[in-house]
Amino acid sequence: MTRHPRPRTYFALGVTLLTSAALGLFAVQAANAQPFGYAQLTKVQQRHVSGLLSTVLNGEDPATVHRQAVPGTAKPATAAACVNQFGANVKVNQNCLNVTDSDLQGRGQAQNETWAAADPNNADHVVSSYNDYRRGDGTCGVSYSLDGARTWADATTPNGFSRGGDFGAPREYWQAGGDTSVAWDSRGNAYLSCQVFNRGNGTSPNPDQSSAFLLYRSTGTNGASWNFTGRPVTTHNDTAGAGTFLLDKQLLAVDSNAHSPFRDRVYVSWTTFAADGTGYIYEAYSADYGETFSAPVLVSADSALCPNATGQPTPFGRCNQNQDSQPFVGPDGALYVVYNNFNNDAASATDNHNQVLLSRSSDGGQSFSAPVLVGSYYELPDCATYQNGQDPGRACVPEKGPSANSVFRASNYPIGAVDPTHGNRVVVTYGSYLNKNSQESTGCSPAGFTPAPAGNLYTGVKTGTCNNDIVLSTSTNSGAGFTGATTDPRNLPVVTTAGAQTRTDQYWQGAAFSPDGTFAVSYYDRQYGADENLGFSDITVSATHNPAGSSAVFAHTRATSGSIPPPTQFAGTFYGDYAGIAVTARTAYPVWSDTRPVDLFLCPGTGTPTAPPRTCQAGAANASVANDEDTYITRIALH
Repeated sequence: MTRHPRPRTYFALGVTLLTSAALGLFAVQAANAQPFGYAQLTKVQQRHVSGLLSTVLNGEDPATVHRQAVPGTAKPATAAACVNQFGANVKVNQNCLNVTDSDLQGRGQAQNETWAAADPNNADHVVSSYNDYRRGDGTCGVSYSLDGARTWADATTPNGFSRGGDFGAPREYWQAGGDTSVAWDSRGNAYLSCQVFNRGNGTSPNPDQSSAFLLYRSTGTNGASWNFTGRPVTTHNDTAGAGTFLLDKQLLAVDSNAHSPFRDRVYVSWTTFAADGTGYIYEAYSADYGETFSAPVLVSADSALCPNATGQPTPFGRCNQNQDSQPFVGPDGALYVVYNNFNNDAASATDNHNQVLLSRSSDGGQSFSAPVLVGSYYELPDCATYQNGQDPGRACVPEKGPSANSVFRASNYPIGAVDPTHGNRVVVTYGSYLNKNSQESTGCSPAGFTPAPAGNLYTGVKTGTCNNDIVLSTSTNSGAGFTGATTDPRNLPVVTTAGAQTRTDQYWQGAAFSPDGTFAVSYYDRQYGADENLGFSDITVSATHNPAGSSAVFAHTRATSGSIPPPTQFAGTFYGDYAGIAVTARTAYPVWSDTRPVDLFLCPGTGTPTAPPRTCQAGAANASVANDEDTYITRIALH
């Protein structure tokens, strides 16, 4: 067999720990090179690639793939189309809507995948980031508040291009970006992580499919402005469009502990989907406030916890199918990275659980321990099976009853944190469709997978007792062992302990500790009103002073002032992949993507030689006919 030359792979530093060969990349002949695209991903990768990239890898706008959103009975636009507040819920992104074509609803309008962080030195300084579509394509949006999230102003991320040294030219221009997160260090610098990429010739004449993670720092302006240009965490040169692998789903953490041996070190973790079908987790760190980054370090090392049920190559070990990593730091400077692993070890033909793993670094991100098991979980159901064939290949959160409004892609992921008052206590939250409230004996049980791509099947999804909950797995020995490793998710404690939550779905959680050890978790919640039957959602914040053990008592606060209808932008299939929370000594700031604002369209019959253009909004009483996605936040008192 002829072995073709490897593609050139570039990272942030000239000398790397991982060469192209080590990454397990296999090149194709130039004459046969095709865009890596959605079709080139393995079935496992297709299911787990982030929503941001899945909307561009297909080579089409999602609004043209399934169904077009229509404005319904149009009426003249009102001030409600640019509302900045719903009760105590405050809009973070400060733009008014662009007027879009109905078949491209979402382009030029949406904000989703939300994150927030508060300055540890000044609780009134809050930054928030999100995927921002106001320019038409996705970019890394960021806003800042100087008064405790009461009012907001937008900043501009200078990410149109970056220095092109890794690409053999002065500049590398970027077509799109997203998958953002933000954090602060101990000295009042704010940081923004931004994924940038080019689409390739599936959507434009430019074959470039390069990608990178860029790190931006705000020094002295509290998030109002950011350094130009962003500093590369890791890059992949694919200007020729060979499509050898994908960088995906990065998140950011900063060690803001003033007494840590790694004070102010910046960490980013991510997934690399390689051409051989594998998906490993990597991390890179900066010891100079985000100016330069280390070579990538493998996080998802080999472990007997990961049977190679997929039959994929194992260049770095059996844990070769991973996604959804999150780095977080303890008060002693220990770095933890938690992530989903899909090397299933099914106990029977119907069992379809996955597992959450965690790797720990005690040397500032230079190396990691072997993975430990945090716990097992059950993914949300296959969407096409239960929602009238919609959004095939993805999981979603089906509502109960015969309707099929809730078709946006959704998956369960882990979020961890370390108790600052008990540095050996590590808490990890994650969603599980089977849990202590699923009542498996009376109508909810696993039923294996769809043929391909493998989506989870269950009895009782639309009519039974199935419901997704946020479960807790805790460690009292600095991550060496977790309660979830020896406890079935059906018996783990849950964050969602309110009465109605035992019968309804909760998903997309953010979690963090306050300085005094209060643990706060925010999440989308269908316990209110008719949410579970209509596919609507709200936001709840649950807090406890003792998250360890099965006796944790949570206080629940409804964060939203009214229920949020299912999204209609991007044909209702893309609402982001996650939501975050910022926590200070006294206040929790949940941040989410909200669909209560109506969408704007060109009024039918206007914009002609005889009828001047006018702007209309969706006219139905139910905003789910055509709604916007905006980032909202609120203040929840913890004491």
